[in-house]
Amino acid sequence: MRQLLIILTLSTGLLALPMTAQAERDKVASFYHFNDHRHQFDLVHHERKIYRDKNKGLPETDPFNRQLTIGMGCFIETLDIASREFGHSTDIRYFPSGDNGAVAEVTFIPDDTIKKDELFNSILSRRSCKEPFQKKALTNSQIDNLAKFGRVISKASDVENLKKITFDAFLVEYKTPRTLKESVDLMRLGKSEINASPDGIDIGGTFLEGLIVTGILTKESMMNPKSTAFAQGISIYDEMLNNTPNYIILETKTNNRMEQIDIGRKWVRLNLTTTHLGLDLHPVSQALQEYKEMNSLNTKIHNEYSTEGHTIQMLGRLGYGMKKAPQSPRWPIENKVINS
Repeated sequence: MRQLLIILTLSTGLLALPMTAQAERDKVASFYHFNDHRHQFDLVHHERKIYRDKNKGLPETDPFNRQLTIGMGCFIETLDIASREFGHSTDIRYFPSGDNGAVAEVTFIPDDTIKKDELFNSILSRRSCKEPFQKKALTNSQIDNLAKFGRVISKASDVENLKKITFDAFLVEYKTPRTLKESVDLMRLGKSEINASPDGIDIGGTFLEGLIVTGILTKESMMNPKSTAFAQGISIYDEMLNNTPNYIILETKTNNRMEQIDIGRKWVRLNLTTTHLGLDLHPVSQALQEYKEMNSLNTKIHNEYSTEGHTIQMLGRLGYGMKKAPQSPRWPIENKVINS
């Protein structure tokens, strides 16, 4: 049976892979650093071109597209893992037309000898756990297992310091109107908005739906520093960050596009590995963002936690979540295919 390219919008992103039967689509999923589905695909014969959707940038909090490039690396690694599962190797050519063109051109090559990746089995279960973690430290064995991805922070004084840095960074983003608005504009309030635009930041659940229906929780109230909704946002984040037993830091020698792609590939493998180990991971990289109000905290975290001259690309909370996060919504496959 001829090879098909299935673009699957499942979990918190997209996945492109060759498959031998369309019925297999429900077996696969993918990861994206942001749940805003910023990928597009041009399907040409056996080659697949992967683009970042330029209409979905984050000019206020990610003015140099560093974080979005990391997200593309997450996607590409998931693509490669899934391709192996279905008996294909990948030939990936990055930025074939420079930074303004496709992020990658991928050719899928049938390969009966290719080794499957055990992390494939964790794709459907992978989440970013945006909840308070249990007060339970990682074991030395778990820390050793994760050390290949980055530096695990478990020393109590450092954990407390990073709690403060990450909360202070959240407050900078939250209390700077233009950066807060960038996030609020991406929020989908309630089931109807989530279903209409299944990307961005979904705000739902029984309690929040009640606040939305009664008009207490609106985009306008979240932008108003004097509102209950604004105060609750701070309280929720404070509780979440203050229940963090460990952090993990991923850095690069410089800060170029290929290093950002590589960190994205490494981050998704980290996230799939934590899932496999029964752990939870949550990126909290506000302090790493590159805009003027964040400069002092960006400098502070680099001075205190980076290798000299290196760039910290990702910072994550690491531990055991209190509960399992639900699967995020998704766009239909057809919405992300440019030329099918």
